[in-house]
Amino acid sequence: AKFKSYLTTPRFAPFFSPEKGFLIAYFSAEFGLTDCLPLYSGGLGVLAGDHLKSASDLNLPIVGVGLLYQHGYFHQRLAADGRQEEIYPENDFYHMPLRLEKDANGNPILIDVDFKGEKAYAQIWRVDIGRVRLYLLDANIPQNPPHIQAVTFRLYDADRETRLCQEILLGIGRVRALYRLGINPTVFHMNEGHSAFAGLERIRILRQQTGISFDAAHLAVMASNVFTTHTSVPAGIDIFDPALIETYFANYAPELGISMPVLLGLGRKNPSDHHEPFCMNILAMKLSGHINAVSKLHTTVSQKLWHVLWPSVPQEDVPIKYVTNGVHVPSWVSKDMAQLYDRYLGPYWYEDPDNEKVWSRVMEIPDEELWGTHERRRERLVVFCRRRLQKQLIQRGAPHSEIMKVNQILNPEALTLVWARRIATYKRPTLIFRDPDRLAKILNDPTRPVQIIMAGKAHPADEPAKELIKQIITFAHDERFRYRFVFIEDYDLEVARYLVEGADVWLNTPRKPNEACGTSGMKAIVNGALHVSTDDGWWAEAYRPELGWRIGFGDEYDNPEHQDEVESNYLYNLLEHEIVPLFYDRGPDGLPKAWIQKMKMSMRYLCPQFNAHRMLEEYVKDFYLPAFRYWQKLDSNGFKGAQELAAWK
Repeated sequence: AKFKSYLTTPRFAPFFSPEKGFLIAYFSAEFGLTDCLPLYSGGLGVLAGDHLKSASDLNLPIVGVGLLYQHGYFHQRLAADGRQEEIYPENDFYHMPLRLEKDANGNPILIDVDFKGEKAYAQIWRVDIGRVRLYLLDANIPQNPPHIQAVTFRLYDADRETRLCQEILLGIGRVRALYRLGINPTVFHMNEGHSAFAGLERIRILRQQTGISFDAAHLAVMASNVFTTHTSVPAGIDIFDPALIETYFANYAPELGISMPVLLGLGRKNPSDHHEPFCMNILAMKLSGHINAVSKLHTTVSQKLWHVLWPSVPQEDVPIKYVTNGVHVPSWVSKDMAQLYDRYLGPYWYEDPDNEKVWSRVMEIPDEELWGTHERRRERLVVFCRRRLQKQLIQRGAPHSEIMKVNQILNPEALTLVWARRIATYKRPTLIFRDPDRLAKILNDPTRPVQIIMAGKAHPADEPAKELIKQIITFAHDERFRYRFVFIEDYDLEVARYLVEGADVWLNTPRKPNEACGTSGMKAIVNGALHVSTDDGWWAEAYRPELGWRIGFGDEYDNPEHQDEVESNYLYNLLEHEIVPLFYDRGPDGLPKAWIQKMKMSMRYLCPQFNAHRMLEEYVKDFYLPAFRYWQKLDSNGFKGAQELAAWK
């Protein structure tokens, strides 16, 4: 009954004036929604899932579009020496919360795209996320030969040709799927460059429907396209061999009304350089009139990275704005903490999580209740870790005596630091192990013990990241750390929930300025954890001394080795002189009063800012509504406005 009421009678009125025809299509390669839909690899997908959940809460007219992967992303298993093994279990779509879209005759609705002159078909599945619908394409059907069925087998397939096919289906196929279902969005939001071909398909359809030129259709589509860039690292951007693009788009370019060199130029920094690879992010930027980074600092990084596309303007005027990422608070707060919020913030706090007045009531929560709730979550985290460690040892065939020792690992009352995210070299998971002797002294203090929990996956093709995991496991086997440090395998939504709900300190150590935003720490803060990070991503705009801690001085270094030395020492000093003493400074009632005050201040000022409701409201105000109004102007009188603008340009 509560859920039906949620669907039919939103408690809060829309935060914008609804306009006729206003509908957003949100494109993403992955969506992290819930445990039983493993269609994500990490932060990008979880952000996309939170985007749709908050859109449902806010009653925003939006539809999500993605791919349905038969095997999804891999499950991680570590050998005794820390070597990562990837396991790809098969998803059973018919036992998942999915619904196959069918026509009036009960047959699956199919769309098709062209793969080198060969038709590739896909059926459409639907996921209902509250008031929002997500449509997913599935090519693993009998109508396709085996090599095309394999296109939707794995998320981020390492084979470049398979990846290109995925992105054709992601962009071109998903636009066709929406129109095939009778859904006509007026604003298209591309979450990262994987969906950039959607812009080309919109141009093709517009030309087919109206007969206008490529230039006019390009401007109309640009006006209503929103593109979010997530990466600060060039290695994380999808590029393809020009010859591969020519092979797959030989029949498509004429339908756009352009030559192949022009099409290739849309994906190049220098269109005249015929040897330059084809870049999906560049294509997305050249097809979008609204571009945003995902944090304030990331804006500066992105403007520097892409200044070459706007060489005639100063770097600070490169047209990339920012919307700092946020998290869907109800998805990430523990049940224990949510019940506490119900009592002191009000029963409908979760429908208005960006309201500063609501969060100011955190200060009214009695210290005893807040600390008691937080301690229960830490205890459950320790129990969860022990169970997972036992399972890991059993899978490796460890002796029974070693398995039984797991119950002595971790202390439910000790200060608990958590580092959990995708393993990559720039994220520096081993920074805290740079001086093992000094760290061992901190962890094994008999009166003020500290413990560390880590989790994360390395991309199957990222060998340096896999080496980092092996180093981490070596530390886990070291006798100095055996009872104070654990690495939890197969980081996923379930593991993430326990970690963010039970951590005392959320540790983040990226090498500035490589972290675009990062949202894991936001989820931990909602549960009362304190954030410790380098001055990168969202923390660069969130940090205040009374809310958490900053590692280092916010500087950028030319010498990475020197940077690691400086910042690791800074982290050790923070632990020794500030974090550990504050945690163990207890009053006569056994409560760490100053620590609890810092928790409350962190929740009061950071929770209303770094959540997905605030994020969506900024997207609507600064991107979606302006894009919709531009589209309306260019669309009027048979796209006369678009044709006049194209002629003027």
